[in-house]
Amino acid sequence: MLIIIHSETNQHTIAQNLGRSEYSYYFVLKEYRPVLERLGRVVEVRDPQTEVDALYLECLSRGEGCVFLSFSPPHRTPVNFTCPTLPVFAWEFSTIPNEPFDSNPLNDWRTVLRACGAAITHSSYTVDAVREVMGADYPIIAVPAPVWDRFSARGAHLQRQPLASQVRLKLKGLLVDSRKLDLRAFGPVALREGVGINFKAPPSEQELVLNGVIYTSVFNPGDGRKNWEDMLSAFCVTFREVDDATLVLKLTHHDAEEALDDILHHLYKNQSYRCRIVLIYGYLADADYEKLVQATSYVVNTSYGEGQCLPLMEFMSCGKPAVAPRTTAMIDYLDADNAFLIDTTAELTAWPHDPRRAFRTLRYITNWASLCRAYQLSYDVAKGSPDRYEQMSVHAVASLKKFCSQTAAEQWLNVFFERLLENRAVETPGA
Repeated sequence: MLIIIHSETNQHTIAQNLGRSEYSYYFVLKEYRPVLERLGRVVEVRDPQTEVDALYLECLSRGEGCVFLSFSPPHRTPVNFTCPTLPVFAWEFSTIPNEPFDSNPLNDWRTVLRACGAAITHSSYTVDAVREVMGADYPIIAVPAPVWDRFSARGAHLQRQPLASQVRLKLKGLLVDSRKLDLRAFGPVALREGVGINFKAPPSEQELVLNGVIYTSVFNPGDGRKNWEDMLSAFCVTFREVDDATLVLKLTHHDAEEALDDILHHLYKNQSYRCRIVLIYGYLADADYEKLVQATSYVVNTSYGEGQCLPLMEFMSCGKPAVAPRTTAMIDYLDADNAFLIDTTAELTAWPHDPRRAFRTLRYITNWASLCRAYQLSYDVAKGSPDRYEQMSVHAVASLKKFCSQTAAEQWLNVFFERLLENRAVETPGA
């Protein structure tokens, strides 16, 4: 069987696309690829319009099955190919787009999903949302990006201790430390003074030393779903008088000033605090990323919803318990034994690509007081209950193995593809 794969962002464009729409699909494709290669021949194409059907016709000529996996949301998935096409997509809202808008009939995802006849997503939450409008028997499967093997291997030799002690890591880029920053430079525009940051300076080598109880979050600050404002303000309030609590924000974006400017202003607004806030904008080599994971006590997520959340899955696969809400895709792998759970409230919102901003779906708002409690409880465990921390760490690894290991992904995809071959005659009859 030939499995054709494509995402709009690829290895040649990822650097300039960081933080832009749909960039994360490339990382999902990369994680899927080793599993797909166990199930068939894999070819990654750069121009689906000219390559996909040509490859499909070659397969037909020799009696070989063929399918095209488009790592993209349905409205960006082509439906004009002869080759069987499946969108592989993430979604974090309670409903899928079920009406056309912006003069594009494909924005009604029902049109695409009917044309494709099947789909792959990453959570049971999204499967339920699709089947709500497509019918209970619509062929869709939840297969998260299989990150567990790679990150559990990294975590296997890390000490499962909740407190960091003089962990040093190097990066090439911009490092902002609240204890070394003149925050006056990021106050209200009319009142700014002091020394700011030269965002135009070339990237330089930086060293970061981490100690104490470390909370880490990896996200794109331009992604409106991430709700980093609550994450930051609750941290500053909870640990206002605590010296050894540190929040590390590893930021993924293509523009340093755009990524950091608003966060720096919030650092100014939340003064004063004795806890430490560290912003990392730049490249971490694998060894130093591993040191960041090693130093981390807890991985943090305060988003309005997640299609799967690769950083959360990665850190938990390494044995790092979470501080996060149990909503959307996170329902599949978070529980009270591997995370300090944050309460949420449902709120009406719009689908993110709908220019009308019409309320058609739900997102989940963080309960700020609950987030403060989760911070405090997790800190208390890190400082005073090493046995409980160890149990949570072990359970995090086990939970993520069940959710996003390569073995699990291979089993689910193998059964799914076999059913497609049987029900839709993906293979040439008689082959």
